[in-house]
Amino acid sequence: MVVEHEEQPPLERRSRDPERTKEEILVVSTQEFADRGFAGARVDEIANKTRTTKRMIYYYFGSKELLYMAALERAYEDIRVVEANVDVEHLDPIRAIRRLAELTFDRHEANPNFSRLISQENVQRGQFVTKASGFPRLERPIIKILEQVLERGRADGVFVRDIDALDVHMLISSFCFFRINNRFTFAASFGRNLVEPDRRAMYREMIGDVVVDYLTTPSPEDH
Repeated sequence: MVVEHEEQPPLERRSRDPERTKEEILVVSTQEFADRGFAGARVDEIANKTRTTKRMIYYYFGSKELLYMAALERAYEDIRVVEANVDVEHLDPIRAIRRLAELTFDRHEANPNFSRLISQENVQRGQFVTKASGFPRLERPIIKILEQVLERGRADGVFVRDIDALDVHMLISSFCFFRINNRFTFAASFGRNLVEPDRRAMYREMIGDVVVDYLTTPSPEDH
């Protein structure tokens, strides 16, 4: 019996679709950099997993450093796209801020490679993000949305804390980031799985409660 094998497209034919090839390289390299960091990732391994060559990767991206920076920029761009589609204008300030916390929770959970890639970059003291000046062409819509919600909440008299949008974003992100990035060491230390499905709804509600309670409770100094 003759077994038919699916013919793999030759390298020359694949190279005629540069956008698809570049996209495959970015997807695989993001995984590699998230797993191993900049120093640990190998371009040869990325080439093997994308059925390309090291030479082709350098042709498209220039160098390992530029490939890493492209993966970082793509990770931030994916987040920006999600944030740009957030609509909370129809919600009252408390429901809006809770919704933003929940969306951040969902985003970190759905894309763990983002948190891991950013964690790897922080191990390197943010040298590549700094070199790229924080990717200035990529706006962060979530900050502007938070500013608008905070303004509405203060105008309505429901938000009483003097805190800016960046610190609120930090508060929300820190909870979501910790839950994804520290789940293995937390489980080993305390025997609790932070991404256990049965606890998901509780944690999702918890971060909303924390932010709302903080914003709506006067500072002790105000008493």
